[in-house]
Amino acid sequence: MSSTRERIVQAAIALLGTEGARALTHRRVDQAAGLSEGSTSNHFRTRAALLEGAVDGIAAAEMSELRDAMRPQGPAELVEVLAGLVELVTGPERVATTARHVLFLEAAHDGRLRARLAAAREGYVVVTREALSALGAAEPAVAAEALMALCEGLILHRIARHDASDPRPAIAVAVRGALD
Repeated sequence: MSSTRERIVQAAIALLGTEGARALTHRRVDQAAGLSEGSTSNHFRTRAALLEGAVDGIAAAEMSELRDAMRPQGPAELVEVLAGLVELVTGPERVATTARHVLFLEAAHDGRLRARLAAAREGYVVVTREALSALGAAEPAVAAEALMALCEGLILHRIARHDASDPRPAIAVAVRGALD
């Protein structure tokens, strides 16, 4: 059984990902989490704190999956891993990914939230850089940024346009460029 705080974070992510930023109120989170009124504000005093909790919840779940997956033994496996992650976050984890994009828009006007998202992204870049370094990339830092930008763009298009095209060809081109 998850803690009250975890239930709140999951409810906040679900609201952001299904109804957008306007749906995120303490009362709505209490209702979505099946908690008594006031529970959310006991754990997250402000809306800003609740937004930051959502960022942390999304990042923690994704980092766990990313760390487990990013141990490719070669370029072809890296392409499959990255494509699988793109498909995962735009398929079964679509609501959380949509919530992340809602948080990006909120961060455009909130420096603290922007910093939180940047710190989470840096974790993804580090894991990607380590995988590329292990595969012999000449410039793993630059290659990691390029692969991250590509995957972020693919994810955005799959979420916003309901694009279901295969991400493998584009990722394969980027991986070849990173490792040549």
